[in-house]
Amino acid sequence: MKILKKTLGVCLVGLGIGILLVLFLPIAGWLFLIGTIVILVGILWLLC
Repeated sequence: MKILKKTLGVCLVGLGIGILLVLFLPIAGWLFLIGTIVILVGILWLLC
């Protein structure tokens, strides 16, 4: 179960980083906000 949680956390962090990379094709500030929130949730998930 713990491995599953860590995998999900890593996926969330990866997804967040992917969203932030999209910012290099400037679209909107809300993408930055979503990416940051996803990364934070992923890190918190890993710390559980």
